[in-house]
Amino acid sequence: MDDSVRRALARWPDVPDAYGWLALDQRGHWLIKGERVANPGVVNFINRNYAADSSGRWFFQNGPQRVFVSLACVPFVYRWIAEGDGGSLVTHTGEAGNTPTGIWIDDVGRVIISTAAGVGNLDDRDLAEFAERLLGPAGLAPDEELLSRWIEGHGTAGLSVRLKTSVLPIRSIAATDLPARFGFVPCPRPAAGQPDC
Repeated sequence: MDDSVRRALARWPDVPDAYGWLALDQRGHWLIKGERVANPGVVNFINRNYAADSSGRWFFQNGPQRVFVSLACVPFVYRWIAEGDGGSLVTHTGEAGNTPTGIWIDDVGRVIISTAAGVGNLDDRDLAEFAERLLGPAGLAPDEELLSRWIEGHGTAGLSVRLKTSVLPIRSIAATDLPARFGFVPCPRPAAGQPDC
């Protein structure tokens, strides 16, 4: 969190929270009332001051005001950065994803990745790179039938993926199960009696 934000919080501790106007889309873009934030300075400021409370509600700390974020999928979006050693995962906020601890494909077809940085969906622009790393049974490239079953939403049995030196099985998950499984609130709302700024 920026020092200027910490100072503002100390100076004005009772600013009401804001809900419903900031969102994160599935490609890691910030949206204000549905309009994409294009200013790089503003995007970087939001990224640096993005966090979660103990209830799993994600927010942007805008000076003294906590602005809760509506999530299109999960709290982070991962990009695959191709490098000489096989590439790496980076969150939309610029944090290294390091080694994935789990990979799922939801019933909407999104790749969900868990790392020490948090849970995120893979930016769909990186799906081709991801697909090149898929493995079928016995560590061989998956056949067309296995890929077709996955693409058509009939499960991921027998699929795994190689990321750097790790090979992880790919599991299936329902999109509606993501918030409970990973402990986040997709669309925070004020508690009864609190103002909806």
